[in-house]
Amino acid sequence: MSVYVLIESRVKDREKYKEYIAAFSDIIAKHGGRYLVRGGRIKPLVPVMELERRQPERINIVEFPSEAHQRRCFASPEYRAIIALRPAAADTRALLLEGYVPENH
Repeated sequence: MSVYVLIESRVKDREKYKEYIAAFSDIIAKHGGRYLVRGGRIKPLVPVMELERRQPERINIVEFPSEAHQRRCFASPEYRAIIALRPAAADTRALLLEGYVPENH
């Protein structure tokens, strides 16, 4: 079953963020992942949310064929080599989401 990684980011250093994302994108592809959403415009559907301080600057959603693919990606030597770039590049929060599972299963 496909899984999705939702990553919310608030960029701190644009150059370091670009470097991190460029490397991360190659690693994602190597492990069977693909971007479904990558840094497009975020438009709140409820006007009061525009004032929300926690609203991320960027949202990325990455699809992996399975949780095993996602785990291999994030545990890979390539990813471990770039992980030190992330804290200086952006404040992030990442969540792993399962795909739709019908309630009667």
